[in-house]
Amino acid sequence: MHVPDGFINAPVSVAAGAVAAAAVAVSLRGARRELAGAGAGGAAGAERTAPLAGLVAAFIFAVQMLNFPVAAGTSGHLLGGALAAILVGPYTGVLCVSVVLLMQGVLFADGGLTALGVNITDMAIVTTVVAYGLFRGLVKVLPRRRRSITVASFVAALVSVPAAAVAFTAMYALGGTADVPIGKVFTAMVGVHVLIGIGEAAITALTVGAVIAVRPDLVYGARGLAKPLELRTSPLAAPADEPAPAAAPTAPAPAAPRRSTRRVWLAGLAAALVCAGGISYYASASPDGLEKVAHDQGIDAKTRDHAAKDSPLADYSVKDITDARLSGGLAGVIGVGATLAVGTGVFVVLRRRRNDGSGQPDAGGRPSESV
Repeated sequence: MHVPDGFINAPVSVAAGAVAAAAVAVSLRGARRELAGAGAGGAAGAERTAPLAGLVAAFIFAVQMLNFPVAAGTSGHLLGGALAAILVGPYTGVLCVSVVLLMQGVLFADGGLTALGVNITDMAIVTTVVAYGLFRGLVKVLPRRRRSITVASFVAALVSVPAAAVAFTAMYALGGTADVPIGKVFTAMVGVHVLIGIGEAAITALTVGAVIAVRPDLVYGARGLAKPLELRTSPLAAPADEPAPAAAPTAPAPAAPRRSTRRVWLAGLAAALVCAGGISYYASASPDGLEKVAHDQGIDAKTRDHAAKDSPLADYSVKDITDARLSGGLAGVIGVGATLAVGTGVFVVLRRRRNDGSGQPDAGGRPSESV
């Protein structure tokens, strides 16, 4: 659903850019709290979020390269807002998807640069807000089980995609550059993106379910799911006619041992590299939902060339490499590496600034663990 330059006029693009900038600024503050442990679950879970947040951005970049067929001549791909919000928190999720969109626009000429605000508003903000709001509502009413997290993830991701289609239609109604009946745009966009939403939901639920199965403590949306153990005294421990002996003073319970995120991080990175560097070659070549609707409805009448069309990585291929599989795979690997580096750098800086500002170490009085 990457909006190219020329679909939306300048005033609405500027307004969307202002909305995106404000949302990113708010997300920077919120992400500091999530990364420092002020969110759900406290610092015990949040201390592990920073090294994984950059990986989530890289993973979303990689999976977005895997277009899947949804109808005759139409494909779809992951948007990622729901997945990011559930794994690392809503504020951090907005930043993850924004980093992905920035890297795609600058390096790969995917999504217009003048439309970057439109894309961040639509694909990062709307999807994350809608998905996480619905996810939290479902978690409150569903049984407190791991399976409920997976079910809530599926539903939230499914709804987030047509919600983004509705948001695009609204922006096009305000600033579309082609004279196209909005009713037709709305029907076509929502119709095809409901189908794409099914694929989004499946990818999100499978990914969240896989992480929960191995390390539920790393899933932001699942924090607080497990209940603490309660120690109870058996009534048979002493005869009923004898007073219970005074309890001896006990030492405080030792802190739970920290579990390294290294294996999960390496597994996630390997999955991202395989998706972007290998599986992407077999992705559907059909236009995605927005491209198909734009072509059929005439929305693309005034599309402009991308400012980065001459980038050596434009269209997810490496310039001057003639072998399509090698060119696309290498471009995907470069994209994963670049997104991982930028995303990790942003989140590490945010966490350090939060810690420096509060003057407090993380849980246990020790520096946060590193990957």
